[in-house]
Amino acid sequence: MTIAKDIMHTGATWIPAHETLDRAAQLMREHNVGALPISANGGQDRMIGILTDRDIVIDCVAMGRDPSKVTAGDLAQGTPRWIDAGAEVEEVLEEMQNHRIRRLPVVENKKLIGMISEADLAQHLSDDQIAGWAEKVYAHS
Repeated sequence: MTIAKDIMHTGATWIPAHETLDRAAQLMREHNVGALPISANGGQDRMIGILTDRDIVIDCVAMGRDPSKVTAGDLAQGTPRWIDAGAEVEEVLEEMQNHRIRRLPVVENKKLIGMISEADLAQHLSDDQIAGWAEKVYAHS
């Protein structure tokens, strides 16, 4: 049985809600990631969203906003999704498909321990599983 912890990549990094988007972009570069979970009030105990590199470009830069003045919390929206480290792969796929998301934080004992991305799925799942996932996540509603 393959579980979330088996397919995630470790080293997921939080961005506090008060941090600016230019700092978020620096963290993404330093950690070679395209998404950062956003923590409430600077703590690492409650996730209020996920910030992606695309969010920075589309919702800040392309709108003419200054990334040194816009915070991660300003772009946090919706209900953050996550998965328990012990969840089976089928649960991971279902969560990502149902919410049409491409990155999923992995939590163990209420602590962020990793992230599952499209690349992780591609490395660990069968072609049929990936095709089914992609069809549901990328399909137009």
